[in-house]
Amino acid sequence: MGGIGDALLLVSLCGLCTFLTGISLSAIATNGAMKGGGPYYLIGRALGPEVGVSIGLCFFLGNAVAGALYVLGAVETFLKALPSAGIFTETTTKVNGTVSEPIQSISTHDLQIYGIVVTIILCFIVFGGVKMINRVAPAFLIPVLFSIFCIFIGIFLAKKDDPAPGVTGLSLESFKDNWSSDYKNTNSAGIPDAEGNVHWNFHALVGLFFPAVTGIMAGSNRSASLEDTQRSIPIGTLAATLTTTGLYLISVLLFGAVATRDKLLTDRLLTATIAWPFPAIIHIGIILSTLGAALQSLTGAPRLLAAISNDDILPVLNYFKVAEGSEPYMATLFTAFICMGCVIIGNLDLITPTVTMFFLLCYSGVNLSCFLLDLLDAPSWRPRWKFHHWSFSLLGASLCIVIMFLISWSFTVVSLALASLIYYYVSIKGKAGDWGDGFKSAYFQLALRSLRSLGANQVHPKNWYPIPLIFCRPWGKLPENVPCHPKLADFANCMKKKGRGMSIFINILDGDYHERAEDAKAACKQLDTYINYKNCEGVAEIVVAPNMSEGFRGVVQTMGLGNLKPNIVVMRYPEIWRRENLKEIPGRFVGIINDCIVANKAVVIVKGLDEWPNEYQRQYGTIDLYWIVRDGGLMLLLSQLLLTKESFESCKIQVFCIAEEDTDAEGLKADVKKFLYDLRMQAEVFVIAIKSWDVQPENGSQPDESKEAFTAAQQRVADYLAEIKETAKKEGTPLMADGKPVIVNEQLVEKFLYTTLKLNSTILRYSRMAAVVLVSLPPPPVSHPAYCYMEYMDLLVDNLPRLLMVRGYRRDVVTLFT
Repeated sequence: MGGIGDALLLVSLCGLCTFLTGISLSAIATNGAMKGGGPYYLIGRALGPEVGVSIGLCFFLGNAVAGALYVLGAVETFLKALPSAGIFTETTTKVNGTVSEPIQSISTHDLQIYGIVVTIILCFIVFGGVKMINRVAPAFLIPVLFSIFCIFIGIFLAKKDDPAPGVTGLSLESFKDNWSSDYKNTNSAGIPDAEGNVHWNFHALVGLFFPAVTGIMAGSNRSASLEDTQRSIPIGTLAATLTTTGLYLISVLLFGAVATRDKLLTDRLLTATIAWPFPAIIHIGIILSTLGAALQSLTGAPRLLAAISNDDILPVLNYFKVAEGSEPYMATLFTAFICMGCVIIGNLDLITPTVTMFFLLCYSGVNLSCFLLDLLDAPSWRPRWKFHHWSFSLLGASLCIVIMFLISWSFTVVSLALASLIYYYVSIKGKAGDWGDGFKSAYFQLALRSLRSLGANQVHPKNWYPIPLIFCRPWGKLPENVPCHPKLADFANCMKKKGRGMSIFINILDGDYHERAEDAKAACKQLDTYINYKNCEGVAEIVVAPNMSEGFRGVVQTMGLGNLKPNIVVMRYPEIWRRENLKEIPGRFVGIINDCIVANKAVVIVKGLDEWPNEYQRQYGTIDLYWIVRDGGLMLLLSQLLLTKESFESCKIQVFCIAEEDTDAEGLKADVKKFLYDLRMQAEVFVIAIKSWDVQPENGSQPDESKEAFTAAQQRVADYLAEIKETAKKEGTPLMADGKPVIVNEQLVEKFLYTTLKLNSTILRYSRMAAVVLVSLPPPPVSHPAYCYMEYMDLLVDNLPRLLMVRGYRRDVVTLFT
């Protein structure tokens, strides 16, 4: 129907596709040892287990269905050669709408019955193993080669109407008549019929012919049985591709010149009709050729399925696992059932497009694998096959996709949807496997390029993302199998918008690095497992240092690269320090805050972490911000990020501005509202005027619990100062605290205590029922005892169930412009 011109284009297109795929296959197969699984092994190791399994299973189905295709081809040839063997018969008399001599067609029921019998016989041969298959292979190959020889002899000996009407012998006139295309409708048996329900065009011919060039994976399918895959696969695959493509092209030219168009359309076994010395040789050759191809499919498909199962990616495939060197009997049985199911369909033209789609999907995967590996050019990419280039692989992959849509866009969509469903299922249910695939290499190179493009300059506020450094266990005791406070990961997720961003979970082990290196590795693995369990995007890092303070100081200076350094340090408030009498905590706590200030890192300290809600605990009420000092907008940004989470989305934001008593409250309120409007943030603004911090509060102006806490703090501070003064007097040294000289101004200590008391009282008055409170974190006073600072903090957080103390750094994290 397509004529010589379209047939040459068809063979060239399909041959080019398989040749380019063969080049890609040769390059990948010679880049190291190749185990069982053939193209699945190559694609999986190049594009990752998810892509490998999805395409591998589709290729398995393609091979199983192709076995049915070849079986039906052998049975059809047998029944054509021996019509009397048919149990059922059908005839048709219409050729192009005219009455003609009856043309006998084969019954679908005959194809089904004989096809099932042949499939069972082939399965018994496959069950015999590779050795039996190798023994019978010459019995299939030699008659095929002899048949091809007889066909070409017959073409050159043919004359007009000899050996059958419609044969013209090699004729230039026939060549010219058959050059152009003349597509017709056919019935379900493939006989031209003007009223036939099957319409043919070039696209349909591609789908019909392409299975004839799908044998290029036969060698790689048996890669586990090859002695030297790196030599056998390139030479065998490319030699077979070039040889068969050349034979197809020569056959198109010769058959187009040896018979009329009607003879070519109606005689489906013209090769047997024209062969010398008699047709039976061709019948035997076609039958053995198709049976050999079916045997290859039924041999390769089970081994492919067994290779996928042995990689232990999908637990559902565990039934098909086999030991190394054993025969995959269960996989063979499963393949046989699929093959027999397709044989029952009994229609070659319906099965062919399905087979074509699965094979093309596999070929595109091979080409894309080679394209990716060539493009990335990783140090491990050193194939022995040098005749390859990424442009060839890209062209091959593009040709595969184009041919898929040329054949049938509906079949293409279905095959891609099936592969996508398998990919999704593998990504959800499959076990994680790291095969060093090309995607990982691509991510690595992309990360390096992105890091270089970011440079070392500060990121613009519009592009600023929080990168929290989560300090897992600075104080307090957790069970040995719990590497981090359970709620820290929940809080880290609250600092990301729609889950985007990265957290760094850090823990510090005290001791010598050489002695605790293995402990650090085990702890890092445990922490990483915990992060994944909490569905938090982040990485785990364990640092070994002589003590926590030195370890954190090293972390805050060196952690991260370029602009991908952590910019916020997150830790829980040490509520247990007085209860457990942990006297070392004040020095560590103040040291961490001072290190963050020097390193220009923001600080978020969480009080009430045990009560922090998870994603399923919905909160109501307000998110209250007590804005005392300029922090670059970090506190405002955190409140907005909290609103994006389901647990806080029902809350509203309130901003409390703490001002001196003589401040223009209305003017300040208007300025803050305008600022929030420009930032696209909705919040209710309050201005709270408080008397000067130097003035002591009047009696009755503070809640009773605050006054009690204040009195107790005063007494503890006084006792502590008396203790260190007594020690300094005895030892004759300057006033020392935490191993450093300090300066104590008792009037200043009283002022700080009053300040925190007033702020605590204000928060209790306005925000006792708030879902969460954010307040500016006051910096530790210079040359001040850490114990005194902890007393200030305790007084500030007293009776507040859930509080975030936030200190920004010397830059803006929100912008007024979009």
